[in-house]
Amino acid sequence: MNEIKNIILCGFGAIGSVYASKLLQNTEYDFRVLVDDLHYRKYLNNPVTYNGTALKVNFILPQEEDFKSDLIIIATKMSGLNSALNEIKNFVSEDTVILSLLNGVTSEQIIADRYGREKVLYSYFIGHSSVRTGNSITHDGVNTLVFGSDNKNDIDNIEKVKVFCDKVGINYQIANDIKHSMWLKFMLNVCANPTTALFRMSFGEMLNNESMMGLAIKIMKEVQAVAKAEGVNNTEFMVEENLEQLKAMSPEGKTSMFQDVINKRKTEADIFVGTVSELGKKHNISTPYCDFLNDAFNVLHEQFSK
Repeated sequence: MNEIKNIILCGFGAIGSVYASKLLQNTEYDFRVLVDDLHYRKYLNNPVTYNGTALKVNFILPQEEDFKSDLIIIATKMSGLNSALNEIKNFVSEDTVILSLLNGVTSEQIIADRYGREKVLYSYFIGHSSVRTGNSITHDGVNTLVFGSDNKNDIDNIEKVKVFCDKVGINYQIANDIKHSMWLKFMLNVCANPTTALFRMSFGEMLNNESMMGLAIKIMKEVQAVAKAEGVNNTEFMVEENLEQLKAMSPEGKTSMFQDVINKRKTEADIFVGTVSELGKKHNISTPYCDFLNDAFNVLHEQFSK
């Protein structure tokens, strides 16, 4: 098994900066942040800071051809995925492992369709939300990288990422049933992100509002029905599991979607409630609450663009 030595990060925002700060403390790795020409100039003039410290990373441009990556971490938003897949082309080798930390449950298949299923591990980031103001990012360090596979042929790649995380000091979990775990996180995102953003609530305010929690549970049940239709295992207890995760969130924490709405930025509602609505139609499952929230955010996005 070849160890991971060369790493590329795509996406230098709230999640990407968490791992950039870790990798910069480990000089044995050749770590690069992939950016286009516009962002390269932008970051040189205005460096990303993480908890008050400027992240002095080595950048790599998509057109460069003298670097092959053992590990590519994609931490963009879903809207940036297609660009990221185009930009990593020169850096993918036969043994490259790709981790997608995008929200939602669809990015791994999109990446596999482009670069091959054997290169992709299912993965996601879970933890307290970062707060981003311009290029300044603050985070309390509570985070975990969850990864795994439903394919026994991925054992070597899982071991490579495990060894890498141990050496770098990255908090991680290897999920026994990664698809169930991913859908559980997806359920949390779908019930909490759009609702807290629309009603301007922290997690604590959400949990203490009986009507809000009633709405959240109705949304969870829509996700649960769609997950079962998609072949996810052990869906019968997902709502209860999700409620426990929700209670563990920081009471003062605010979702990234809440921050997007406050700053009048386009949100990722389409990959949360929009995905549930789309899969509901595919399986002939009624999803009225997700349908409404998807429409509501389309209204907000149109308003933000004016």
